[in-house]
Amino acid sequence: MNVHLGETLDKFVAELIASGLYQSQSEVIREGLRLLKEREDLRKLKLEELRRDIHKGIDQLERGEFITYTSTQDLAEEIKATQ
Repeated sequence: MNVHLGETLDKFVAELIASGLYQSQSEVIREGLRLLKEREDLRKLKLEELRRDIHKGIDQLERGEFITYTSTQDLAEEIKATQ
């Protein structure tokens, strides 16, 4: 695989190697890709959790498990009281 990183990233990779943290360009790129994969995996988990919470809320609405507020002030006071 041949990848062109551009001047800025080439310089950054070279600095990391010169610092002794990494031994080669491949090592730097692998670490970067591991971090990117970790971030993407976390994003997917958060999205799945959000979808579960949305479905849970929809189910609660369908069962009539909700409170109607007459004003945003009432809602704000309820939220403050539960903290």
